[in-house]
Amino acid sequence: MNLVRFFEELSTHPSTALAVVVALSAAAYLLARYGLAHWILRLAHRTVNQADDIIVSHVHPYRLAWLAPLAVVYASARFFPDQQQVMAKAALFLILWISAISLIALLSAINALYESRSDYSGVSIAGYLDMGKISVLAVALVLSISMITGKSPTALLAGLGAVAAVLMLIFQSTILALVASVQISANGLMKEGDFVEVPSYDAVGVVDNINLHTIRVRNSDMTYSTIPTHKMLDVSFRNWRGMTESGARRIQRAILLDQLSIGFCSIETLRRLQKVDLIAEWAADKIAQLAAYAETHGDAYDLPLDGPQVTNLEVFRTYTVAYLRSRLDIHAEGLPFLVRTLAPTPSGLPLELYVFAKTTEWVTYEEIQAQIFEHLLAAAPTFDLRVFQEPSGLDFQRWQGRA
Repeated sequence: MNLVRFFEELSTHPSTALAVVVALSAAAYLLARYGLAHWILRLAHRTVNQADDIIVSHVHPYRLAWLAPLAVVYASARFFPDQQQVMAKAALFLILWISAISLIALLSAINALYESRSDYSGVSIAGYLDMGKISVLAVALVLSISMITGKSPTALLAGLGAVAAVLMLIFQSTILALVASVQISANGLMKEGDFVEVPSYDAVGVVDNINLHTIRVRNSDMTYSTIPTHKMLDVSFRNWRGMTESGARRIQRAILLDQLSIGFCSIETLRRLQKVDLIAEWAADKIAQLAAYAETHGDAYDLPLDGPQVTNLEVFRTYTVAYLRSRLDIHAEGLPFLVRTLAPTPSGLPLELYVFAKTTEWVTYEEIQAQIFEHLLAAAPTFDLRVFQEPSGLDFQRWQGRA
């Protein structure tokens, strides 16, 4: 008996056909699971490349092994004329959804592969992949309804126009998130790894994850803030990526000096300060200018208002510039470099530093800033300057004792 005759005989013997179908389905499943799927898993574990491990962990070959017996059932449905339609639709339905789930898992694997690259820059593609997942689910849903109702997918899609308004209302948040996700990615407004400030959501920290519906920010205190993706286009936020990419971080801070301690420097004072190496040449030049003016004008020379006046604040400001330029961790060229006095205040005269450190790492930056101001606060008395601070009870006690 040839194979064609055998299958024709099966159509007239349902019990025999059922036994054959069950046996073939079991054999197909065992072969697919313990043969092909097991071989794929072993091969993935043996390779050095991590890409196949990520794909296997998401797609699950053992789940795909169920496609083999379902394909056998679908092909064997004709042996059971009375149940053929039900068996074929059930098998196709399961094949469809196993394939859809596996395809969605593959998209997740693609995202994991993309973010695991060594050159990953933080530009997320999760929003686009989420769009793909929604499309896969929509196609699977339409095909499922088509199989159940017996109507063509084209007719179903044509009928969706009548409920488009309802769908727009139901999926309003998803549509807004989809548009926002595309705009954020296309315009480079934000990417994973960026340090951002979003005052409206009390979020200050690193962008940890960007997906279709939410943006998760890991705050500096190790808490998380979750922001709806579409809301990022409606609120103002600050992205510190530019600072990170520049490799420099701004130092803008002032020392408050007691204005009563500011005065003119005599030649003797300048000679004392000339011993400071960083301003030795500058002080020598000023001393020479004062001496030349005194020699030229003789008895008419009247300190301190005549001649090229020099204040202790000017000397200290010059020393601050020289000190900052001597530090290898401060940008002396190419970026703004400024030491200036601001408008006097009731709390003193601010001497502000506006410079850039050669680092963006927070701890290192704070260490550089601390070293600079610790040094300047300690150096100010050398220039006969007093740092201003609000008087405390101990100050009043000292003044009372002197009185």
